[in-house]
Amino acid sequence: MLQVVKYGLRQFHLIKWLREERQSRKLILFIVFVALLLDNMLLTVVGRCTPSTDTMFKNDTLSQQSPPAAFHSIVSLYDNTVRSSSSNTTARSTDLAPTSPATTALPQNSSECPQSTSKLLNENVKVGMLFASKATVQLLTNPFIGPLTNRIGYQLPIFAGFCIMFISTIMFAFSSSYALLFFARSLQGVGSSCSSVAGMGMLASVYTDDEERGHAIGIALGGLALGVLVGPPFGSVMYEFVGKTAPFLILAFLAVFDGALQLFVLQPTKVEPESQKGTPLLTLMKDPYILIAAGAICFGNMAIAMMEPTLPIWMMETMCARKWQLGVAFLPASISYLIGTNIFATLAHKMGRWLCALIGMVVVGISVICVPFARDIYGLIVPNFGVGFAIGMVDSSMMPIMGYLVDLRHVSVYGSVYAIADVAFCMGFALGPSIGGSIAESIGFPWLMTLIGIVDIFFAPLCIFLRNPPGQEEKIVSTKHT
Repeated sequence: MLQVVKYGLRQFHLIKWLREERQSRKLILFIVFVALLLDNMLLTVVGRCTPSTDTMFKNDTLSQQSPPAAFHSIVSLYDNTVRSSSSNTTARSTDLAPTSPATTALPQNSSECPQSTSKLLNENVKVGMLFASKATVQLLTNPFIGPLTNRIGYQLPIFAGFCIMFISTIMFAFSSSYALLFFARSLQGVGSSCSSVAGMGMLASVYTDDEERGHAIGIALGGLALGVLVGPPFGSVMYEFVGKTAPFLILAFLAVFDGALQLFVLQPTKVEPESQKGTPLLTLMKDPYILIAAGAICFGNMAIAMMEPTLPIWMMETMCARKWQLGVAFLPASISYLIGTNIFATLAHKMGRWLCALIGMVVVGISVICVPFARDIYGLIVPNFGVGFAIGMVDSSMMPIMGYLVDLRHVSVYGSVYAIADVAFCMGFALGPSIGGSIAESIGFPWLMTLIGIVDIFFAPLCIFLRNPPGQEEKIVSTKHT
């Protein structure tokens, strides 16, 4: 009885503390951190369900014609099964005998490796469309969420994002077809739009000092990076040893935790519009300095977005990569992105955010050009590390500069400008996979990496214009002189 009373008192003190800390900037930062963590864990857990769409998404593949001889076995990371081309049966990979040919490691460049036939090349496009669906829907939703936050505040949209994310996560847990997964991933895009735009806008509004804002946004982006880092190994291990529903149910529990915290801290039932009318979205989109910052975010992230669906398939073709290697290949990029966002959250302000972004864009370009030179998974470590670290430089400098440009040149209301930032981010992850798969099919993976690398390097000098952008007063003075 005494223990029950003590437990009740502890719960009471926790609730009381949460209510007292409602206006705490650190708790708001933590909520945004967890929201981005959940979103990107879900993003990458689903991402590790590839590369074989032929076996992963279609339940009727067993009745289809056997694939070419080059595909003696295709491993699905979604249901841990191995489909054999010699029969119409499916066996659990964990139940196969150790000496089974389907589980025997294939030598590098063996004739048993999947070759560049229409089977894998067609999967480039299918996987790319699935990867792009979330970002595409998020891209279409952002222009509505930004102005909405100006009217009703940030609390309700970020809570709505949690609710939608929870539904999407449950759908992922029990979806067994490509169509349902496509719908669930698209629905996730709506939730991500609410969480990202409202979360970043809320941070910009509570952290008014430019240096503090940059540090806070860097920490929040660390949640994004941590989700990308933890998602692939978490998903792979869960798929292998527990089942496909387990990781999504755990993420659903994490979503409930974040939602409960939002109810206590943010009170999302209250509508709190901004005290002043923000600059219209179209006006912000015509600002050349905002467009340069958005372009850096878009093209920087497009590099890794193009690699997401195409690199695993290229590894299967050239390295006979095992299924665990397909997820592990992205770990250097995830780790370095986490390091980069934390280091440059503060350092970018001191060295100049324009210079940080310029260097980052060049390093991204050089790194992706070096990716196709790898001959095994170890050769991917350095270029992938460079890609992640450099994108961390770009994001940790351009996200805070969006808020700074609004303060300097427009009205200090941040929903619309972070909608533009999220649109740029989503354009990278929508165009990257969707056109990346088609380009890889046409000209090959090495030329795809060279193309996006050159684009990043040529875009980098535009960041010089962000060195000393004119303020609103300077604009008025220059207009009078003319």
